[in-house]
Amino acid sequence: MREISAQKVTEVVKKLCIRANCYLPEDVKKRIEDLHDAEPWPQAREILERIIENYQLAESGDRPICQDTGLACVFLKIGQDVHINGDLTEAINEGVRQGYTEGYLRKSVVRDPLDRVNTGDNTPAMIYYDIVPGDKLEITVAPKGAGSENMSQIKMLKPSDGVEGVKDFVLWAVENAGPNPCPPIVVGVGVGGTFDKAAYLAKKALTRDLNEHNPNPMWADLEKELLEKINASGIGPQGLGGKTTALSVNIEQFPAHIASLPVAVNINCHVARHEKEVI
Repeated sequence: MREISAQKVTEVVKKLCIRANCYLPEDVKKRIEDLHDAEPWPQAREILERIIENYQLAESGDRPICQDTGLACVFLKIGQDVHINGDLTEAINEGVRQGYTEGYLRKSVVRDPLDRVNTGDNTPAMIYYDIVPGDKLEITVAPKGAGSENMSQIKMLKPSDGVEGVKDFVLWAVENAGPNPCPPIVVGVGVGGTFDKAAYLAKKALTRDLNEHNPNPMWADLEKELLEKINASGIGPQGLGGKTTALSVNIEQFPAHIASLPVAVNINCHVARHEKEVI
């Protein structure tokens, strides 16, 4: 059994919170730059230039890419041969607390959905635990802003709706979102499981490298088809027209009940932030 201290977890989460908010992943930057070069609409091209300039300035000055530094969504892959020496949940929240304070990041969490009193330190984090073989601990921090999160959707389709029902719902969700999630967006789609599992899959899909496709060829083809249709919608960067509405469509699927076809769409803005470290 491998021991990992809670203090080490706190240190890593702190670092990832700051880095994720100030540096876009290389795959996201490359996709934006490629789409900028291919964008024929002058106004859309100019907006993409401003987006590129923004993340370059953020990198050069260690500044947040966006003023909404988001809820800290933390994904854990915990090796079954790992023992955390201390309270893992508290260690993560302490890392968020330190990262958002020392990194001068906006604190956006309220203690209760109705009384709306700010917790003052951006905790608690939204934590997702996954037990896997091995003796490593993988931590991914993905800050999620409200503008894109508020545009996400979930629906319990009938099995008879099939693949066309899935397509229609995803396209409806993106069109309904319009300019609100600050396109170009990344579209995370979760299909299967239960009501809550589908939503988790959709959010997890947003942490995937944009150059990686679903390993199942059928789902990979569906990702490509949906991306083409979304980019043909004309919404464009910031909703002002053009062919660059989405950077990617990432689908994750899971077995489901014979009577269910849950589908969730979790949308991310072009500031598709996520940083990972393995301990």
